[in-house]
Formats: sequence, structure tokens, C-alpha cells
Amino acid sequence: MVEKIITLENMSLVDFLGPDNQNIRQLAAAFPGSKIISRGNEIKIQGQTEVIARINDLLSSLIEHYHQYGQITDKTVNQYLSATSEEAEGRVLAASPDVILFGAKGGVIKAKTPNQQKLVDTVMAHDLTFTLGPAGTGKTYISVALAVRALKNKEVKKIIISRPVVEAGESLGFLPGDMKDKVDPYLRPIYDALEDMIPAEKLKFYQENKIIEIAPLAYMRGRTLNNAFVLLDEAQNTTPSQIKMFLTRMGPTAKVMVNGDRSQIDLPTRQKSGLMQALDILRNVQGIGYVEMTSEDVVRHRLVKDIVEAYDQYDNEEMNRQALQNGSGPRRDERHERRLREQQEASLGLLPEPELPVNQEQPL
Repeated sequence: MVEKIITLENMSLVDFLGPDNQNIRQLAAAFPGSKIISRGNEIKIQGQTEVIARINDLLSSLIEHYHQYGQITDKTVNQYLSATSEEAEGRVLAASPDVILFGAKGGVIKAKTPNQQKLVDTVMAHDLTFTLGPAGTGKTYISVALAVRALKNKEVKKIIISRPVVEAGESLGFLPGDMKDKVDPYLRPIYDALEDMIPAEKLKFYQENKIIEIAPLAYMRGRTLNNAFVLLDEAQNTTPSQIKMFLTRMGPTAKVMVNGDRSQIDLPTRQKSGLMQALDILRNVQGIGYVEMTSEDVVRHRLVKDIVEAYDQYDNEEMNRQALQNGSGPRRDERHERRLREQQEASLGLLPEPELPVNQEQPL
């Protein structure tokens, strides 16, 4: 027997479970070979893998129904039990305008800041959207949520998510395992987001059937990405040729998002970021959406916002300092500055006079 636990969040348990847990009892009666137990805000399912997957789908649909209508009745449970699997999969309820998606555990996923809402609106209005912003602003999470919503609403047939495989300032050396084992650590943030939004069994089904593809950017060459929601994450680490290759994969019915953070470029020092170049080249192309996130959109720990602002202030001060140096005449290197300082100190008697080289005669 396999066991799965579903946590109910942000809901009234009485309204969802029904008086004396009658809704759960009704669901359990439809699957006599399994056990469905409600304890507190958790529902434990025990049974065969196929049955658990079906019960999990039903519970996910009921959770979505609850968030839309605020209550589950025995009639509601009957309607979902009598629906075929295809009907249940296609039943995506019209949520309130600010709700993007209901998560795998019933939580509401929605825009939390004005710029996040602007991102949602921009993606709805454009087939290609560029999003820039610092860490913690929800670029990846909101993008993945929009992709999952498009898939559930049958607006697209598949989701393709990619990112360049670039080490962040350190060399990890040889990584054991096959290709998937080697690249999965770089794609972990995307897996984390998907696991929040899609039940584990359903996510596994989607990946095994190539309905959701998560792959390094190098795997995109030569493909035409059609009837798909396509996301390129961490695009600041693409080279100019890579991002051109990616953007030209776009099929006639594709929805494409490109996310990046100009403050976290991990490319070699002399390598130009493809994202930064693309923004310059495409700035006059009509039909492309642009969204700029700021530190005000950070939704992680409160310190992340302060950290981002502190680094922004440092970068601005550094740029101003360099501009002043460059504007005051030829820039003097550090050695020249040090020689001038030593000469000044010597003239004040703070340093001994420099010794002559040993092979030079000294006057008597």
C-alpha cells in the first residue's frame, strides 16, 4: 500500500469536509479498496498507486471548487465522482481575477505586488515578454504559475522550461551520473515551483509524457516550439548567440517568457550577456512586452529587500565614483597614487628617504 498526505490550507475545515466529515466519507465509499482519513487539516490517503492518483485529482478539484465557491456539499462530491477523468481534467474553474492558480495543497497563488500583477497582465496581452528584476521578486514562480494555468485551461498542449547551465561563480568540477543527474541541480528552482502547483503523481505523468519539459538551453537548438508555453529563466547568463537561437525557436502559437536579473550575471568577465544585448536590439520591435521588477517586489524574507537595496546603493555609488574619476582627466592607476602618497609622506618626514639601488654610487 502507498500513502499520501494532503494538507488543507487557508480554508474552513467544516465547510470543506462537511458535517461529521460526510464529504470525505462519501469519497472513501467510492473507493472501497483504499482508506481516506481526515485528521486536523491533513487528509491521509492509503491504497494502490493508481487509486491514490485518482483520489488526489478529485481532492485537488474539490479544493479548487472550494476556493471558488466557499463550500463543498455532498452534491458537489457526487458531481466530481460521476465525471470522467477527461472531464475532471478539463474542469478549470473561473477564479477571481487576481488568482492565477490553486496550488497542489490548495493554497492560492496570485500576484502579491503591483509589478507582479503587471507581469500577469503583460503576459496575457503579448506572445513574448521580457521580465527583469532582482532576486526574490517572484519572476520564476509567477511565470511557472502562468504556464501551469495555460496548460490546465488547455490554452497550450505543453510547457517547456529552460535555463542556461552556468555555474554561479564557482567550479563544481566533475558531477557523477547521467545527463539528467548533471543538469538537475541547475534546474532545481523550477522543479520546486512545479511541485508547489501540481500534485506529485500528475507532475510525474506530465514529465514522462513530455507534456512538461525542463531542459538546458543547449537542447533547444533546431526545434520549433509550437502550441506551447515556453519559459527561459536566468536569461542574463545566455550568450548573444544562445538567446538569438532561443527566440527564433518561437512557433506561431507559442507563448514565450524570458526572465533575467542584470545584477547576477555569471558569465566570464569579457563575455557580453545575450539578454542585455537582446533588450537593446529589440527595443523598437512591436508586440513585445517588458516588465521591470524592483526591490519593492521582493516577496522573500524581509532582509532580502534590504540586501538588494544595499547592493543597488553600492553599485550606484561605485558608478558615480568612476564617472567622477573619468571626468577629471586621465585616470591614475593605483601604483601612481601610491607613489604620490609616499612622496608626500616623505616630504613631511613621515617616511625615510628611499634608498638608492645598491649598484649606484652615492655621493660623499
